[in-house]
Amino acid sequence: MAPTTKTAKSLTLADLDQDLDLGFQLPDPNDEEISEIDFRQQIERAWQVCDRFDLQTDIWRGQILRAVRDWHCQTPKDREKQRGDGRGAGFLNWLQDREISKTSAYSLIELANSADTLLETGYLDAQDVNRFSKRAFVETAQSAPEVQQMVGDAAKRGDRITRREVRQLSDDWSAMSSDLLPEELRAKVTDQTIPTRYVAPLVRHLEKLPEAHQASIREAMADHPDLDTLKQATGEARSLCRYLESAAHVQALDDLDMEQALEEALRLGCLNTTAEIVNQAAQLEGAIAKLYTTWKRLNSLSERLYVDTGASTPNLRTLLKSLERLSGEEIEFFFGDPRGDKFSRTIRLKLEADLALDTGTWEAS
Repeated sequence: MAPTTKTAKSLTLADLDQDLDLGFQLPDPNDEEISEIDFRQQIERAWQVCDRFDLQTDIWRGQILRAVRDWHCQTPKDREKQRGDGRGAGFLNWLQDREISKTSAYSLIELANSADTLLETGYLDAQDVNRFSKRAFVETAQSAPEVQQMVGDAAKRGDRITRREVRQLSDDWSAMSSDLLPEELRAKVTDQTIPTRYVAPLVRHLEKLPEAHQASIREAMADHPDLDTLKQATGEARSLCRYLESAAHVQALDDLDMEQALEEALRLGCLNTTAEIVNQAAQLEGAIAKLYTTWKRLNSLSERLYVDTGASTPNLRTLLKSLERLSGEEIEFFFGDPRGDKFSRTIRLKLEADLALDTGTWEAS
């Protein structure tokens, strides 16, 4: 397969050279004649230049990384065999030689892909990229096509695009176009009775909910399309999302009818508390799983170190002895005020290995 690196639409030095200006000067903070307004304006201009170069540099780095990745991952088989590397191993070695993490590399590649996408769709011209801060550019690339179009139009007009402008346009679009909102509420948004910044969070939460729950919230908003009801509906939608997302990951709730429990919580007006309980239960089960795997890893490393050391390493043996209260079957941990004057607690966990399954009991004192 041929490399997928895009050159025709990618940002190049030739595209942007005409607007680059490294000759900015910072105001002298000790100049008594400069006013605070002038000082702030000069600092803002210098900061925008840094933002611009930060964005352009990262896009170019992403293009470089993408080319290197494609070279190593998509070269002909005979070249791969000649190198002797596994598929993609050469790219990881290249990153390691330059002390670049895999996460950072793919983040930059994603930024380069976003730049190509925005340029290919025609929403942006190459010179328009200079109008963006880095975070605003990433935010635009992740937005809906309609929002990208509006942001692109603003950039072509010469407007400076920050993350705040992108989010405002995104909120406006969500509030005006979402089918999840009742007409009564959209009318309030249209006449600017209700700001879009209050409506956008509700839309984001509604998108994650089943139709039945969407309908009940829409009905409430249709009956009372005011700001107080909107805030209450947003809070309810947020709690519903937390409840549904967390409940799917709690093993202790496998035998429970979650919808029935949810209806009771809604009827009693305690949805937020119920959602928090389920969320905490999911976190606790995750913590237990992490505790078990970490405990097993600590045991394995302790055994290995014990075998590799002897009487000639008394300090290492003391280290292993001290860690027995964490690596043994009985784990003991103290937290809180070391002097015991304020809140303090000793947690004791007993992990009992079974042939079929490791089980654990705990007590706190």
